[in-house]
Amino acid sequence: MNNNNTAYKTLHETALQAPSSSGVYLWRNQQNVVIYVGKAKNLKNRLSSYFSGRKDIKTRLLISHAASIEYITTANEYEAFLLENNLIKKHTPKYNINLKDGKSYPVLRITNEAFPRLVKTRHILHDGSLYFGPFPDVTALDTFIDTLYRLYPIRHCKRFRKRDAPCMYYHIGRCRAPCCGKISAKSYNDFFGEIIQLLEGKGKKTEEHLTQLMKEAAEKLDFEKAARIRDGLRALMIMQNQNIVEVFDSRDRDYIGFYREGELASFTILKIRNGKLIGRDNYRTVSLNEDDELIPEFMNAYYTAKEDIPPRIYVPTQAGMNFMEQYFEESFGGITKITLVTNTIENAERHNAAISMAIQNAHEDIIRRIRERGDVPALEELRTVLGLEQLPVRIEGFDIAHISGKFPVASLISFYNGNPDKKNYRYFRLKTTDGIIDDFASMREAAGRRYTRLINEQAELPDLILIDGGIGQVNAVEGVLDALNLDIPVAGLAKRDEEIYRPGDSTPITLPKRSDALRLLQRVRDETHRFATSRNQRLRTKENTVSIFTELPQVGEKRARTLMKKFSTLENMCTARESDIAQVLHLRAPEASEILLAAKQRLAERNRKKQVALKSLKSAGTTPQNAADIQYTKDLAAGALEAADDDRDFTE
Repeated sequence: MNNNNTAYKTLHETALQAPSSSGVYLWRNQQNVVIYVGKAKNLKNRLSSYFSGRKDIKTRLLISHAASIEYITTANEYEAFLLENNLIKKHTPKYNINLKDGKSYPVLRITNEAFPRLVKTRHILHDGSLYFGPFPDVTALDTFIDTLYRLYPIRHCKRFRKRDAPCMYYHIGRCRAPCCGKISAKSYNDFFGEIIQLLEGKGKKTEEHLTQLMKEAAEKLDFEKAARIRDGLRALMIMQNQNIVEVFDSRDRDYIGFYREGELASFTILKIRNGKLIGRDNYRTVSLNEDDELIPEFMNAYYTAKEDIPPRIYVPTQAGMNFMEQYFEESFGGITKITLVTNTIENAERHNAAISMAIQNAHEDIIRRIRERGDVPALEELRTVLGLEQLPVRIEGFDIAHISGKFPVASLISFYNGNPDKKNYRYFRLKTTDGIIDDFASMREAAGRRYTRLINEQAELPDLILIDGGIGQVNAVEGVLDALNLDIPVAGLAKRDEEIYRPGDSTPITLPKRSDALRLLQRVRDETHRFATSRNQRLRTKENTVSIFTELPQVGEKRARTLMKKFSTLENMCTARESDIAQVLHLRAPEASEILLAAKQRLAERNRKKQVALKSLKSAGTTPQNAADIQYTKDLAAGALEAADDDRDFTE
C-alpha cells in the first residue's frame, strides 16, 4: 500500500511540474513500457486533471498500472497531434487504439497451380496466387463460391496429387478429375478464365461483356459454356447486390460511430461507394482517451492509405477534425471534408439516420463484448467499492411493483458473472401488503420468502443482494437476513441521484457516471424494475379477464363482464340498488338481492383483511431489526404465513 502511495505521489508531482505548453505525454509501467500516449494543448492542465476531483474507472485503471510520466513539448497543438500519432505507431501502447487485430474481410484466392482451386481466405500469401475482393458480405461470398462449384467442374481437394481412381465429385459431375488425367491443363484452365472474367470486372461494363460472351458461345452452339456464363453472371449480380443499401446520392463517403464502456471502445464504419452501402466495418479496441478524442485517434489508425480515404467523412463529434483534414492533405495528398452530423446540414435527417445506425451497431458490439468477457472489471470494482470479501459473481436484485397498492408483486432477478441469468428469475405475489402501500414490508416479505426457501433447500446463496431503493428498503432486508442468521451483503441503488446505500449507514456512496461498478448496478436495478412491472401488468390483465364478479352466486363469465362494464369495481356495485342489478342482469328481485348481499359480504371481508394487515404493519414499524421484524421473519420461516412456497419459477 505504501508503494502505491509513493508511486501516486511521484506521478502527481510530475504532473504539477509539467509546463503549460502544448505537447505529448507518455505513461510508462514498472517495466518502463509505454502503456498510453496522449496529447494536450496545455500539458500541466491535462496531466493535473488525472489527479483532481473524482476519477472515473479508466483513469484509476491507468494510474494503477503507471510508474512514471514523461512529456515532450511542441510548438503548437497540431505538432502535438502529429507527434502523438507517430509515438502511438512506434510504441503501440496497450491503452491506445490499435487496429492491427481488427476485423478483415475475406478475399477469394485462385491458387498458383497447374490445376488451380478456389479458396476463401483472410490471409494474402505472396506466392503468385490471384486474389479478388475483399467482400464485405461473407454469406453472399459463400453462396457465390458454392454456385461456381456447381457451374464449373473444378477440383475440391486441398492438395493435388495423382490418383488411380477419381473421387466422388467426378462421379456426380462436379469435377473433371484432373488428378486422374481425365482433362488437360488447358481445358481445365479455360474454366478459370471464365471465372476470372466474372471476378475482374465491375458494374454494368462487366455485365455487358459477359452477355456478349454468352451470345457468342450460343452462336457457336457451345450451349454448355453459354449456360455457365449465364448462371455465373446471375450469381455475380446476386453477390454484388447482396445486402447493399441504396442511398440518397452517389458521392463516396464514410460514417463513423462509436460507443465506449470504461476502457472498451467499439467503432462502426458505414462505407458508401457509388451510392451504395457496400460494407460495415466493426472494430474492437481499448483506449483511455477522452470521448471527444476517440475518433481522431481511431481515424489515425484506420486510414493508412490514400485509396481508403473517401472525399467525405461524417462523424458525431467535431473535436480534432480540423487537424485530421490537414493531416490527410499533408500525408496523403488528398482533400477530405469531415462533417459533423447536426440537424442544420443538408439532408440532415438521412445523415443522422446513418450516424445513428453506426452508433447503434457499435453499442451492440460493446454489449456483446461485455457479455463475452463476463464484465469482470465491473465485478472487481464493485468488490472494492462495497468492501466485499469475495467477488460478487452471483447478484440477486429485488424490486416492488403495484398500482395504488393493488396487485403488489416483488421481482427477483439474478445476474451471474455480470450478465442476466434468466433461468433463475422469480416473482412473488405479495400477500401481506395487498391493498396497502408499504415498500418496506413488501421487501421484508419477498426477502424472507426467498431466503427461507434457499435455507430449507440448502441452495446456493448470492454474493450480493441489490435493492431498488434507499436506506429504508436496505435496512428492511438486512433485518430479515439477521433474523435468518444469514451474512449476505446488501446494497440499495436509489434512482434519483444513483446513490448506493449500505445497511445502517445513511451516507450514500457516489460513483462516477462512467464507473463500471455503477453501470453493472444500474443494469441489475433496471432489469428488476422491468421484470416487476411486466408481472404487475400481467396480473392486472388477468384481473380484468377473470373478475371477482365471477365469485358471486349465479354469476358466470358472461354476467361478470356485464357487471364489470356497468359498475367497474365491487365497491361501485355495493352502492347500487337491487333494482339496478336486476335490470342490468335481467333477473328477478330475489336473485338480484342474493347477488348484492354476497357482493357486500365479499367487500366487507376484503376490507377486514386490509385492516388486519395494516394494523400488523403499523405495530411492526419500519425499524429493520426490531422485535416485530424478527418475529415476522421467524413466523415466515416456520410457515405461519403460508407464503414460503409461493414464489414462482420464471424463464423468459
